[in-house]
Amino acid sequence: MKGSTVTLVLSVLSREPMHGYSMTKEMERLSQGVLTLKEGTLYPILHSLERDGLIVARWESTPGGRDRKVYHLTDEGRGELRRRAQEWEQFRTAVDAVVQGGVWAYAGA
Repeated sequence: MKGSTVTLVLSVLSREPMHGYSMTKEMERLSQGVLTLKEGTLYPILHSLERDGLIVARWESTPGGRDRKVYHLTDEGRGELRRRAQEWEQFRTAVDAVVQGGVWAYAGA
């Protein structure tokens, strides 16, 4: 997952504002348990994204009266996500071409 965590966090936040724990659970849910992100990895990423102006954090009250920090994607964050999604598509296409070429070459041997 290294190198893709920022893209994953931005993608999850593009759906709706969330607090950290919700982000980790949503990522696990969407990936059917394949992708897990520990809080020790997530929060430094969130702080970096906030420092770079790609997300903003707001304290919000829950129905139970507890306050928690909820992260929102900024317009700059949406632009960065679009850029990263294009890069990811190019990377995925290139890897698929190499892997599929290898599979076909192996199958034909």
